[in-house]
Amino acid sequence: MQGFSAKHLIAKLRGGIVSPLALRRMGVLGMNARNVHYIARYNDRSKYPIVDDKLNTKRAAKRCGIPSPELIAAFETQPSRARVMEVIEPLWQFVIKPARGSGGKGILVITGRNGDQYVKPSGAEVTALDILRHVSNIHSGLYSLGGKPDRVMIEALVDFDPVFDNYSFEGVPDIRVIVFRGFPVMAMLRCSTHDSDGKANLHQGAVGVGIDLATGRSCHAVQRGLRIDKHPDTLMPFDKLEVPGWRDLVRLAASCYEMTGLGYLGCDIVLDRNRGPLLLEANARPGLAIQVANGVGLGKRLRHIEDFDLEQLEKNVDERVDYAMRQFAAGSGW
Repeated sequence: MQGFSAKHLIAKLRGGIVSPLALRRMGVLGMNARNVHYIARYNDRSKYPIVDDKLNTKRAAKRCGIPSPELIAAFETQPSRARVMEVIEPLWQFVIKPARGSGGKGILVITGRNGDQYVKPSGAEVTALDILRHVSNIHSGLYSLGGKPDRVMIEALVDFDPVFDNYSFEGVPDIRVIVFRGFPVMAMLRCSTHDSDGKANLHQGAVGVGIDLATGRSCHAVQRGLRIDKHPDTLMPFDKLEVPGWRDLVRLAASCYEMTGLGYLGCDIVLDRNRGPLLLEANARPGLAIQVANGVGLGKRLRHIEDFDLEQLEKNVDERVDYAMRQFAAGSGW
């Protein structure tokens, strides 16, 4: 299948003249098709709590031997001031996040200390009182799905691999892998920018970099739907980008199929300098922007996996990874 021009596609969308048939010919998966044909059909709703709650995800990952950032503490109920301070006082770096947050909301990253102040990645400082207020807001459900009371997680800060130092602005890039019936089918790197305020959110102006499943090298990059060749802030060209330990990362993503029991999911992974790939979270309703980042639609790849017989679906994780890396290599026609 020929890759589509993201710039051309966005221009057509803005003009309102793209037909569903044209999109299908491009292999582009739309939201309705994703929801009906893949999420509803292949994701058992009883398994959603495994991925909708990051604390559940972390515990499931531990049971399955899938590495994730270290959990320092978890507060199931509203913790006392003394208890929170007991946990964070000896820490130099840490992350506080809601268990059921969405869209990256409610995540507080602390990268250092300045006396009694806690330093954020931007250099801004917060007080212990600010942190206590943030913990209280998380517990009250300010950032959770549906506004329900939430649990608070405190994690160790990942020692991020320096390979991405020049490909992100203030924030930390992560890698999203779409896994269908246990087979990795597409991957992208999300790089924060000044426009995205240091967040790896494509809708807020972060850069999406398509990653070749076969090699871990970049094959396409976009910002706000338009193709770019270098990071808008650091000016680092994307054609030199290559993810180290790529097969291990893809294998981790594929292993999440057994961990969650979900047929269609997105796995968000970060690279630690010493530990390698770590599972940040999994998503039962992954977005579709990964297609624009790769300049290729998901549809044909998903339909290919759907046509598998029982014997093919019984492949173990290593066989699935080998197959996907070979079958869906950039430039392979998929």
